[in-house]
Amino acid sequence: MAALRLSPRLFLGLGALRGPGCPSVVTPPGRPGRLYAAQAAVQAAPEKQRLKAESLTQEESGKKHLPTETKSFAVGIFKGQIITEQVFPYPSVLNEEQTQTLQELVGPVGRFFEEVNNPSRNDELAQVQEKTMQGLKELGAFGLQIPTVFGGLGLTNTQYARLVEIVGMHDLGVGIALGAHQSIGFKGILLFGSREQKKKYLPKLATGEHIAAFCLTENTSGSDAASIRSRAELSPCGTYYTLNGSKLWISNGGIAEIFTVFAKTPQQDETGKMKDKVTAFIVERAFAGVTSGPPEKKMGIKASNTAEVHFDNVRVPVENVLGAPGAGFKVAMNILNNGRFGMAAAMAGTMRALIHKAVDFAANRTQFGEKIHTFGAIQEKLARMALLHYVTESMAYMISANMDRGASDFQIEAAISKVFGSEAAWSVSDECIQTMGGMGFMKESGVEQVMRDLRIFRIFEGTNDILRLFIALYGFQNAGNQLRGLQQAIKNPFGNAGLLVSEAGKRVRRRAGLGTGITLKGVIHPSLESSSEQAVEAIDLFAGVIENQLLRHGKKVVEEQFMLKQIADSAIDIYAMVVVLSRASRALEQGQATAQHEKMLCETWCMEAYKRVTQNLTSLSSSTTQQIFKNFRVISKAMVEKGGVVSPYPLGF
Repeated sequence: MAALRLSPRLFLGLGALRGPGCPSVVTPPGRPGRLYAAQAAVQAAPEKQRLKAESLTQEESGKKHLPTETKSFAVGIFKGQIITEQVFPYPSVLNEEQTQTLQELVGPVGRFFEEVNNPSRNDELAQVQEKTMQGLKELGAFGLQIPTVFGGLGLTNTQYARLVEIVGMHDLGVGIALGAHQSIGFKGILLFGSREQKKKYLPKLATGEHIAAFCLTENTSGSDAASIRSRAELSPCGTYYTLNGSKLWISNGGIAEIFTVFAKTPQQDETGKMKDKVTAFIVERAFAGVTSGPPEKKMGIKASNTAEVHFDNVRVPVENVLGAPGAGFKVAMNILNNGRFGMAAAMAGTMRALIHKAVDFAANRTQFGEKIHTFGAIQEKLARMALLHYVTESMAYMISANMDRGASDFQIEAAISKVFGSEAAWSVSDECIQTMGGMGFMKESGVEQVMRDLRIFRIFEGTNDILRLFIALYGFQNAGNQLRGLQQAIKNPFGNAGLLVSEAGKRVRRRAGLGTGITLKGVIHPSLESSSEQAVEAIDLFAGVIENQLLRHGKKVVEEQFMLKQIADSAIDIYAMVVVLSRASRALEQGQATAQHEKMLCETWCMEAYKRVTQNLTSLSSSTTQQIFKNFRVISKAMVEKGGVVSPYPLGF
């Protein structure tokens, strides 16, 4: 089989704007505030924190790579494997001290957003009210994950996710302002910054004295970052770069003092030829030539500042290169992969708030002499809202826990959580409005603002369409590597007899509909065995389809985007099945009060997801499906040629 090489452009998935990881409130050292006591506990071992904070130099960051043997569950299913390390048991990573710190933060953060912040007023003003911004700065909300040695709270990803969830419950516009600052704005400095860069920039970023922004998107490059046109040329003396270009739709673009900027730079390749490669820079507004345009007028998240940022012959010192010259693509990918789990946490918070509104209305609204929560149509809406919330929340905390445990291979899972969470929240907001009827449509309820704010989450930080391609193609690449390994093994059958017999046996059993022997027994609660079998059957079917599609299309699989979408949707459903199986198993094993409710959520999700996966995958071999795909291409081409709708008016004029 020909080697499957995937274009970086198809792998990217960078959106025009950035959403939360929405940070919350903390108190920097040496400053009074209601959260100071919580921070003091974290600061108990400053030397250890300092060493940890300074250990990630840019040289060490450059050594990061995917392990040869993946530990990713989502990658494994493309190869017909069940890799349980990152999904079973449902992870719990907070120690007693971290739990106590988080508990001390949750109350004050919630009260701040309930008592100080006014979402509707922020929306009307199209900016975060000054009293809210000032209050957040006084509380230290801008340095949530900055190590304590640099003035932040140094929270783990799981602690961060919990506070992000609170912000998502209350105001997504404020969440973007905070998230664009620290989830991506200065995240590159945390991940790739040198010791000197961290010491110089992080303290003022932690206090909110300086706001950060992430500058990647341009007129010609949204999801395709490789097409950026901004350029930076190294000076003859070698001490600075001259940066020119413009960035579009930059969150915090009009208020930021520090920018992470990506630009093309000439680099010498291994053959000695000069080639343009992306380099990441830390750019200060104080540098001459940095300007920004007026705030953009948007459908939603109006409170967050969004503006163009222009760089006109800006001199950027060479010491402000982030990572290595020419390594900007990797820097951008790491920043975005590292922050995507935060969006699922924010969406879980938003859904929790919407569900509360919908349930409250259904429990109190009377129609036809009955409370509407007794009507089957409303019961289905509420139950589906609960399912979508349970899956999203389970994904968010599973991924954050794996990151805290040092996992490096979570790219697909993070992308899945972003796609699923953003679409689930949109569905929940729509059904919340439908449940509340006219009241939901009115501004007074606050739901219409949430719906407007939510719409962008399916677009930025990687449009969901591009991320689906990423999910499918990344999985196909790993499956393709496995097939090539088997081809090599066939060349030496005596030395690889065990492997070949095992793989041949799997294929025979799969084609006979007998299953390949993979199982989840022993890692899930016995009462969920039926749901577990559905997940295993879905994985077996999925792996067989992946192999068939690879053998059929080879490296041209990258061109089969109709098929790739259905593959991605199936991968998302399967991962969701396993995530809720894991969480519900924990609830049952621990005898939690909600265990039976969670069991019902899990079983319901698995039944419906199994049905969707089966329909999606079996349809790919259908001649009807292939004809539909062909029709889509022809219809679309005709519309483009016509410039819109092709069919005439029914009346003929």
